[in-house]
Amino acid sequence: MFYALCDCNNFFVSCERVFRPDLEGKPVVVLSGNDGCVISRSNEAKALGIKMGEPWFQIDARDLTAFSSNFSLYGDLSSRVMSLLSQYTPRLEQYSIDEAFLHADHLPVAALKSYYEKVVKLVRKCVGIPISIGLAPTKTLAKIASKYAKQYAGYHGVCIIDTEEKRRIALQTFPVADVWGIGRQAHKKLASAGVVTALDFAERSPEFAKNLLHKPGLLTWQELNGSDCIDISDRVERQSISQSRTFLHPIVDRVTMEKVLIDFTTYCAEKLRKQKGLCQQMIVYAHTSRFAEETRVIHQVITLPFPTNITSELVSYMLAALRRKWRVCPYKKAGVVLTTIVPAGQVQQMLFDERPKERDERLQKAIDHINMQHGKQAVKTAAQLITTNTQVLTKQERLSPCYTTNIQDILVLKC
Repeated sequence: MFYALCDCNNFFVSCERVFRPDLEGKPVVVLSGNDGCVISRSNEAKALGIKMGEPWFQIDARDLTAFSSNFSLYGDLSSRVMSLLSQYTPRLEQYSIDEAFLHADHLPVAALKSYYEKVVKLVRKCVGIPISIGLAPTKTLAKIASKYAKQYAGYHGVCIIDTEEKRRIALQTFPVADVWGIGRQAHKKLASAGVVTALDFAERSPEFAKNLLHKPGLLTWQELNGSDCIDISDRVERQSISQSRTFLHPIVDRVTMEKVLIDFTTYCAEKLRKQKGLCQQMIVYAHTSRFAEETRVIHQVITLPFPTNITSELVSYMLAALRRKWRVCPYKKAGVVLTTIVPAGQVQQMLFDERPKERDERLQKAIDHINMQHGKQAVKTAAQLITTNTQVLTKQERLSPCYTTNIQDILVLKC
């Protein structure tokens, strides 16, 4: 078994450059919500010393182009990349908006590098996004190989670890902190034990890995030593789904807050259904600025009577909880979290569940289908139609057009 980890290079910046080819070779960054801090950097911006997460107001903006986050554009281009990649593998497992594992066992090992070099060129030609591909017999090694493919131009976008010698060479210069599955706390433990590189960790005993980092650490150790043992679905499926926002201007009236939190709940419910999960508990919260003279916090944990992923049900529970605790205050941040998520096919039927479950599921599928065909939130709840001043809740002064998802933003060519 061989895996190909496809990683889009500086993805958000690359998406902006698709429609701004004049920015190729120039420093570009993409900013987080409210244009707060840097969340994506071009190689040229990295060379200027700009760090991930650095606040925008602290950066010298001369000779630097910055964009507000345009997730509609990024999501659409991600779908195009994944759709194209799926044609070159018997199975594709998308790991994030800009990464996917491709099963490469349909090809002989000797043909892998040349085959995927063609895929790299094809994605760049058809979508305009540069990608790097790492090939290896385990997913963790493939992630490491993709880092080298991105870092060194001599690989022509594809790095393969197909021998024991290549595995050791790749691991001996790779920081253990950057290994997939090694988090901040795990890195601290490894550092205190004298483990610096991935090879240092791989050469320790399996008992060391399990005792120090428990089962996840043992699985990572096995993967680094060439044993394929991580199921990608274990890491893709989320144990919680959340959406939150810090507002540019505080929200004082309840109607505006309700509209915002309905949008958040709708987003989370869509993610939950894509994961084929059901939510058993949800959290709704809002709080004033921590720097305010008087602080107030709304934090409601809602245990649902029945597991669900139906938007209307989740919205009704969220609204009831919010209204019970609402007080007029200048709320600076709010959010919704869906927790205690279980697979939809593993939920036992409830004897006293009198909901029209089948009808609600058919209705939700119909709404999802309409929204997929006619645009996001073509069908929405009535409360979302209320006119409020939500336009001033976020700051997006550098937002690029939605070239591929909004008919009004399609490029106009003058010949």
